Amino acid sequence: MRVLMVSDVYFPRINGVSTAIQTYHRSLQANGIEVGLVAPDYGNSCVEPWISRVPARPVPRDPEDRLVRWRAMHEAVDRAAKLGFDLIHVQTPFIAHYAGLKTARRCGLPVIATYHTLFEEYLKHYAPMIPSSWLRSLARGFSRRQCNELDGVIVPSRAIHERLTSYGVVAPLHVLPTGISLQAEADPGVRNAFRATHGIDPARPVALFVGRVAHEKNIDFLIDVMVHVRESIPDILLLIAGEGPALPRLQNVVHERGLLRNVQFIGYLDRTTELPACYVAADVFVFASRTETQGLVLLEAMAAGLPVVALAEMGTVDILGARRGALVPEDRADYFAQTVVRVLLDIELRQRLSQEGRAYAAEWSDERLAVRMAEFYRHVVATHSQANDFSFDLLPL
Repeated sequence: MRVLMVSDVYFPRINGVSTAIQTYHRSLQANGIEVGLVAPDYGNSCVEPWISRVPARPVPRDPEDRLVRWRAMHEAVDRAAKLGFDLIHVQTPFIAHYAGLKTARRCGLPVIATYHTLFEEYLKHYAPMIPSSWLRSLARGFSRRQCNELDGVIVPSRAIHERLTSYGVVAPLHVLPTGISLQAEADPGVRNAFRATHGIDPARPVALFVGRVAHEKNIDFLIDVMVHVRESIPDILLLIAGEGPALPRLQNVVHERGLLRNVQFIGYLDRTTELPACYVAADVFVFASRTETQGLVLLEAMAAGLPVVALAEMGTVDILGARRGALVPEDRADYFAQTVVRVLLDIELRQRLSQEGRAYAAEWSDERLAVRMAEFYRHVVATHSQANDFSFDLLPL
């Protein structure tokens, strides 16, 4: 079977959507699924035979992203579909959605999408001048219309299934989280090497956040947490790995709070080398986003043996609900800080959480979840084929 994925974003732009596409491209091959992709060209994109790149221009005030032209994306998807695909899988709800849907209908192919972004909780951070009630209504209607145009929607968590159902989505919803690629346990020397590269003392306690430095990630909360943690552990360091539109504002917040020695922004890290080393170099992973559809970085941290302290909100509930490899404090900066301090000062607790996390993350491996994705693809194609055959039988003679 051949599946054409269509997306408004992919590497070198680093985010959860890019990671999910890369993960499934790699893991689905073992299940007899060949994946193609249509995605923007960032100017420095690597040439890969399975990817068709579409010319794109930078997005104002957000240099990470690219905006493809409507016509160029539609033409690129049409060209790719002519190479022979059985299903179109849309990954983003922008131009890619409409291009994938139009080509699928024209070619008689089933079309599905993965719902990666909870816009109801997202838009208010980028349009604060518009009343929140208006934005919520707009986001709900937008998602409902798009989802109901599809033959099926993949949702990464039960919370998103419930939310879309409440919107009035009647298209089939299938809960299927993205898996992670399990890595061999890193050499202990990697920890000190990473710390030396970034000027961090080998014995210094380090809390780590990995993700897009964006308003909806609730990084302000983690900065507030560090104010409290510093009272018990004066040399605490919060590493923030990532970039994004909120970076300048957060740098100012750190300066205003007098935390220049306790918070370090280290930018994006290469996923194959630097990021795994960063996980190993830290002592605890902290996460406070309330808008995640899944929270893949939580599993990545656990797989690396890093204890997790996080808020259980929206999609992260499915991961954190088991309370394995993670502690979930109340949604208050001082309570969160107390939990971080407890983890950092209790070696036995850290070791227990590390062992639990590794075992738990293995249950979310990309190999396991790719089997379920392949089964879903085949079900959608078979259902679509049967529907077309049935319609043909009803045609008048």
